[in-house]
Amino acid sequence: MEADLRSLAKFSLVVCAFMAYARFASAHLRPGLPRLISLLPLLLLFPFLPFSFSSIHLRGISAFFLVWLSLFKLLLLSFDRGPLHPSLPLLPFVFVATLPVKLHQSKPEPKPTSHFNSLLSSTIKVLLLAFLLSLYRFKNQMNHYLLLGLYCIHMYLALELVLASAKAVACGVLGMDLEPQFNKPYFSSSLRDFWGRRWNLMVSAVLRPAVYGPVKSRWGTAAGVVATFLVSGLMHEVMFYYLTLRSPTGEVTAFFLVNGVSVAAEGRWAGRKGWWRPPKAVATPLTLGFVAATGFWLFFPPIIRSGTDDVVLEECRAMMAFLERTGQQLIGSTGLV
Repeated sequence: MEADLRSLAKFSLVVCAFMAYARFASAHLRPGLPRLISLLPLLLLFPFLPFSFSSIHLRGISAFFLVWLSLFKLLLLSFDRGPLHPSLPLLPFVFVATLPVKLHQSKPEPKPTSHFNSLLSSTIKVLLLAFLLSLYRFKNQMNHYLLLGLYCIHMYLALELVLASAKAVACGVLGMDLEPQFNKPYFSSSLRDFWGRRWNLMVSAVLRPAVYGPVKSRWGTAAGVVATFLVSGLMHEVMFYYLTLRSPTGEVTAFFLVNGVSVAAEGRWAGRKGWWRPPKAVATPLTLGFVAATGFWLFFPPIIRSGTDDVVLEECRAMMAFLERTGQQLIGSTGLV
């Protein structure tokens, strides 16, 4: 862990230098092929950088940040689209390019309680994640589907905490508010609501201009939706490779295609006037149940088959122990105990 933390410091410095170059190059070259050629070395180098880490968590998180989100943002920047623009000051440019954050289009009204609420929410999620880790002691005695249900909750909590941490760092350095990464997906009333407006909004923010918009303008909404989910599935295959270090199986792509086709069909249904709609009290559990069931079928098997879930849990326990030791040392150094 200590070696990976040292690698993280070097990794961060290298990536910041690369993003500073990206801003400089994009500011001096016109959008299109010239700008794309100038950024091509970064696009080719980024996929190798996550292999700096032996930890699955650091390798997976850095791949998600860099190989997926940053790569798409730089591709959009090449054609003068997306959240990045050379007119951004250097520091905001580097943070938006590197982390899964997005600046507000207009300055939001100040909310004195927002920081407290965010801290409280993150604290509750940490405690829930710690509780889940304690339950995994009984993993071998658990029903298979109960375990997969816990994995769903674990994944959501872990993503929330990772993205909230990235937002907190960016907010602390930039001194400004940023757009949220999740919007209470457990309240989703439809698949369109879940995938488009509540789940992992930073991914939606890059896929919408990069895939959905261009495909929709040429072949229609349904094609745009399916194409977006196909690209998301392929990128998840890449992320799974960083996690498992095994060849893609196509299952996770199938998971996103099933959900994409279902979202497109749901959109057609919603467009029919007078057709039956389930009440929200029914629609929410149906939506979450569909996502979970397809995940049990197609999303989690590659992770479990490779034994990656066991390694992830072991790393979580090691991280908790590391944080506990560090906390004890800090408290001891203050002379409070």
